[in-house]
Amino acid sequence: MGTGSTDGSGAQRITELEREIQELKRANETLKQYVSKVLDLDTTSLRRRHDSVPETAGQGGPEAAGPPRRPASGVGVEFRVLGPVEAAVGGRWVDLGAPKQRAALVLLVSQVGRPVSVDALLEALWDGRPPQSAITSLHAYIANLRRALEPHRAPRTQATVLCTRGRGYLLNSRVVTVDAHRFGESATAGWQALDRGDPQRALYEFEAGLALWRGQAYAEVAGAPQVAPEAVRLEEMRLSVIEGRCATLIAVGNHEMAVPELVAFTQAHPLREYGCELLSLALYRAGRQADALSVLRAHQKKMLEDLGISPSPALQHLELEILRQAPELERS
Repeated sequence: MGTGSTDGSGAQRITELEREIQELKRANETLKQYVSKVLDLDTTSLRRRHDSVPETAGQGGPEAAGPPRRPASGVGVEFRVLGPVEAAVGGRWVDLGAPKQRAALVLLVSQVGRPVSVDALLEALWDGRPPQSAITSLHAYIANLRRALEPHRAPRTQATVLCTRGRGYLLNSRVVTVDAHRFGESATAGWQALDRGDPQRALYEFEAGLALWRGQAYAEVAGAPQVAPEAVRLEEMRLSVIEGRCATLIAVGNHEMAVPELVAFTQAHPLREYGCELLSLALYRAGRQADALSVLRAHQKKMLEDLGISPSPALQHLELEILRQAPELERS
């Protein structure tokens, strides 16, 4: 099956992802500067590692999925992809059909506003080996999805939600909403609130964004080449928002709440240095100096055994500050 028709859109998507990564790095830098200012610590004591992808949300605490949410009221189409795919039309959940049909929809939702070629859909849905009947099946999936997403559309009238574009299909960004987009908006609003010195608003935005998550993003096709970069980006942002939320809790003096949430987070992600750093600081603030040192040393041992590397200067600095009971660590 030819792939030439997807080369341009693939290059464009890579460029967009690179731009989003840079924006996320700037957001993380805002968090580090904010927390450093509130705690009166050097910025280097809260520095995170950015060796590959930007650090950006398990069980319990900040990683628990939010309660089931009712679809928003209205006449538009609402998609939830931060977990198994769901869709609501006019505030009512709709049946999206068999697994391959649902997978086709997820691929389209991951590219809202951009056309996905028929070739790309066939390759993804049949793992690169589409049978001769694949194109017929795909056309049936699209027809079924159109009926589900526009139940009141008159026969033989043009679709306005799931549209045809050349030799492909797209979801119209003007008439659909996606929970992944709302999560990104909440994360951005949280970083902006921190930047202007409003931690309570930042906590509200971070928690609103995390409550949207119900499982792996784009769960049905998270490993598909067309979706994997977006799924990875969203997961990294989720982790960063969890860390940002916990850092904000510590900054406003709520270290008692931060400790159990960071314990769960570091158990799920033991190699994330910033989570370890935040847990150690929260423990120290809670009067548990020995536990704070134990966390740092256990992390150091794991980094050496698993990766053969020493802890970052930020963690080494924090250990020294805890050992000497630096007054700066107590400030809020």
